[in-house]
Amino acid sequence: MNTLQAGDKAPLFSLQNQNDETISLEALLKEQQVLVYFYPKASTPGCTVQAEQLRDHKAELAKLNTVVVGISPDPIKRLKNFETKKELNFDLLADEDHAIADAFGVWGLKKFMGKEYDGIHRISFLVSQDGTIKHVFDKFKTKDHHQVVLDYLAQN
Repeated sequence: MNTLQAGDKAPLFSLQNQNDETISLEALLKEQQVLVYFYPKASTPGCTVQAEQLRDHKAELAKLNTVVVGISPDPIKRLKNFETKKELNFDLLADEDHAIADAFGVWGLKKFMGKEYDGIHRISFLVSQDGTIKHVFDKFKTKDHHQVVLDYLAQN
């Protein structure tokens, strides 16, 4: 796994969101910087806590010129169920073939309960409006992810 770092150009992407609309990084960056957060699977406990915290702090992020998009290998229908059930207020993007996760370097070998498998590593990227990665968030707990991001944004 070769994860992108601060200073790297972010791969431009267009993916379908939970409403089957095409969302492109390029279009989002015309308005503000983007927090691209990768998560393993919709509606699982850790992913739910992380998404709910981002939902609840959307206004604070917006004041800091930041919009959130979540990317997982889930199909659109599962993303829609997650959004509806948890009343999420940001785009969830379907990367079923994990091509974008590969491009960002977050798809790779994982271990859980003694088993090894390929999957998404929970890493977030702050992409500045010029398309470069400003910061990589890879050390956080799901319940604190939003605060780690907010603290970074407040200082930079």
